[in-house]
Amino acid sequence: MSTTDTDTAAGKEAGAPPEGGTAPDSGAAGEERELGAAGSQLSTAPAEEINVPSLGPLGWARWFWRQLTSMRVALLLLLLLSLATIPGSLVPQTSIDQLKVQDFQNRHPTLTPIYEKLQLFHVYSSVWFSAVYLLLFISLIGCIVPRTWQFIGQLRGRPPAAPRRLTRLPAYTTWRSEAEPEQVLLAAQKIMKRRRFRVHASGDAVAAEKGYLREVGNLLFHIALIVLLVSFAAGQLWKTEGTSLITEGGGFSNSRTQYDDIKTGQLFNSDDLAPFGFQLDRFTATYERNGPQMRTPRTFRADITYWEGADGAARKTSIKVNEPLEISGYKVYLLNHGYSPVVTIRDGKGDVTYQGPVVGLPIDGANLTESVVIKVPDYRDKNGKKDQIGFQGQFLPTWVRSHGMFSVFPALDNPTLVLTAYHGSLGVDGGTPQSVYQLDKSRMKQFMESDGKTKFARALAVGDTMKLPNGAGTLSFDGVKEWASFQISHKPGDQGALIGAVAALVGLAGSLFIQRRRVWVRAVTGADGTTVVEMAGLGRTEYAKLPEELADLAVRLQTDAPPAPDAEPDPEPGPESKTDSTKDSTKDSAENSVGDSEENSVRGSEEGPVKDPTPESASDTADPADPAEGARA
Repeated sequence: MSTTDTDTAAGKEAGAPPEGGTAPDSGAAGEERELGAAGSQLSTAPAEEINVPSLGPLGWARWFWRQLTSMRVALLLLLLLSLATIPGSLVPQTSIDQLKVQDFQNRHPTLTPIYEKLQLFHVYSSVWFSAVYLLLFISLIGCIVPRTWQFIGQLRGRPPAAPRRLTRLPAYTTWRSEAEPEQVLLAAQKIMKRRRFRVHASGDAVAAEKGYLREVGNLLFHIALIVLLVSFAAGQLWKTEGTSLITEGGGFSNSRTQYDDIKTGQLFNSDDLAPFGFQLDRFTATYERNGPQMRTPRTFRADITYWEGADGAARKTSIKVNEPLEISGYKVYLLNHGYSPVVTIRDGKGDVTYQGPVVGLPIDGANLTESVVIKVPDYRDKNGKKDQIGFQGQFLPTWVRSHGMFSVFPALDNPTLVLTAYHGSLGVDGGTPQSVYQLDKSRMKQFMESDGKTKFARALAVGDTMKLPNGAGTLSFDGVKEWASFQISHKPGDQGALIGAVAALVGLAGSLFIQRRRVWVRAVTGADGTTVVEMAGLGRTEYAKLPEELADLAVRLQTDAPPAPDAEPDPEPGPESKTDSTKDSTKDSAENSVGDSEENSVRGSEEGPVKDPTPESASDTADPADPAEGARA
C-alpha cells in the first residue's frame, strides 16, 4: 500500500515513529498527551508520585504523612484491624465473661502469663489494637478530605473541551450530514441533557460528562468507614452493659445497685443512666416432649410491666429471645431462666426468720437442675440462744428417684427440693463479701440424724415441711416461682454504626456499578459543503458498554442530522484523460485514504486509529504533547 503525504503528516502528529526509528513518546504517555485535558483523570484518586524526601525531620515527616494517607496504607490498616479482632473471638475476654477468663487461666497456667503480656484477655482495649484503630482513623481522614475538595472542584468545573483528534478515543463514529453544524450541535446538547449528561459547548464541539455518582459512591464508602470507627469508639467509651436476675413479682430500676454485674466505658458516669424500670409479671416456658428435639424450648416469654421516667405511665409488653424491649435508648434482652423455690423458715422458738423465693444456680442446662443455698444469719435455737444456720442442696423440676439427684426434664412435672442443714458461723460478719450461691462450711457443722452417725437430709415435695433435729426449727416448701435473667445494654454508637454500614454498602454499590465517561460531538463543514459529524467517548476504566452507548446516542442524533446520500461515482475516463489520471495518481490515493473514514461505524477500543476526516485547521498545528491542547481545541 502506498504512503501519501497526508498519511505521513498524520503519523507525525499522532506521535508515530518514522520508518526505521523509535518514537520518543509512545504508549499510554503519548496517548495521554495527545488527548490533552480530555484525557485527564476521571477520578479524584491521588496521582502516584515517587518523591524522595529531603533529609531532615520535615522531609521524613512529609514522607510519612504521604504514606499514611495513601489508599494503599488505608486498606492495609483495615486488613490489620480485621486480623486483630481474631484473638478477641478465640480467647475469652475479661469485658465479656470474667468466669470464662478465670477458667481459661486455671486450665492454661503456662499460656496465661504470655497472654497477659500480649493483652489478649482484653483485646479491644489493648495498646496494639488501639494503635491500629487510630492509625486507620487518621489515614482515612487524611485520604478523604483532599479527595473531597478535589471532587467539589470537579463538580464546579466544566467538562473538558474536545481533543483535536477524536479518532484516537476508544469509541468513535462519524458521518456526513446536510444539516447545519449549529443545528447538529444544538440537537446534541438536547440529547445529552435528556440523558443526564453535564453539557458544555465550546467552539465547533459539544463536551458532555456523566457518572459523577461513581466518585460520590467511592467517597461515601470511605466516609462511612469513618462513621463506623467513630460509632465503635463512642460505643466503647460510653457503653453500659449489665445483667439482672429477677424472680416473678420482682422488679428492676435502672440504677447501678440494681445490676448483678455491670460493665461500663471509660467515660461513663452514673448520672448518665436513664430513669426507667420494669417488673417481671410472669415467665412462660414450654418444651418439646418427644422426638429428636426433646427438651427444646418452644415458648420462652417474659411478660413485664415497664415505665419510663419517675412518673411514667405503666405499660405491659413481652420480651422474647431476639425480641428485646427498647426503652430510653436501652435494650433489654431475655437471656435465661430458672426456678426459685419458695420456702418458709422458722427458728427453734417458732418465729419466722425467712420467707420467700430462693434463686438457684443452674448446674444442668438441659433439665434445669439447680444448686440451692439458703443463709439465715439471725437465728435462735429452742433455748433462745443466737445461732446461724445454712441450707444447701438441689432443686429438681422433674425428679425420678431412680435417676439420682438430677432432673430428667426442664418442666415442673415433679418439683422436688433436696436439702441438708448446717449450723455455726456463716462468716458473714467478717466484712468480706460472699456469693449468695456458695456456702462457707469451714466453721459450721452439719446436722445429724438421731443416731448421731447419719448425715441429715430430706427430699421435699411442694407442701412438705422439714423438721431439723433437736427442735432446731423447720423449713416448709411452699411452692415454686420462675426467674429470668435480663441483659440491659446501652451503646450510643449502635445507631451510627448501622447508618455507616448501610451507607458503606450504598457507596460500594455506586463505585462498582456506575461508570464515569465523557462524550464529545464535533460538527464542521467539510470540503464538499456537507457537515462532518464526529462522536467519540472515553471511559474511566474498561467500560464495555461505551461503544454501545455511543452508538445509541449517534442513532438519536441522526434523527436531527440524517446522513447525507453517497456521492455518485465519477464517469469512466476516456482515452484522452488517461495521461491526466496517471499524473494525479498520488493525489487520488490521498483522497481515497481520507474517504475511507467517512463510513458510518462505531469503533471499539481494539480497533486502530482512524484518519481524521476534518480539514486542516489552526488547532491541527498545535503541539499534541501540550497538556492544554484540549482547552485550545
